[in-house]
Amino acid sequence: MKFRPLHDRVVVRRIEADTKTAGGIIIPDTAKEKPQQGEVVAVGPGARNETGALVALDVKAGDRVLFGKWSGTEVRIDGEDLLIMKESDIMGVLDAAEAAKKAA
Repeated sequence: MKFRPLHDRVVVRRIEADTKTAGGIIIPDTAKEKPQQGEVVAVGPGARNETGALVALDVKAGDRVLFGKWSGTEVRIDGEDLLIMKESDIMGVLDAAEAAKKAA
């Protein structure tokens, strides 16, 4: 990627939700909501605190995160739709082991 976020900003790639319901009904694109989870692609170096010291971010590239429905700014980088948001817009990090169990 040719983009490096500044300060406490994070670049996130949305992870698409299932397109079928439990009953097998296919949800059309027009009725789908945008997913609220994604994978962190890149992170900035961190924000400065009151004393000027750099405070590193809690998330890192590769983390699977949950964020608010209206969080971030949508951008297109290298032909890919991504979100840029502040770390404070991220609600939490999903456990990789649990995510792998659900995918299997």
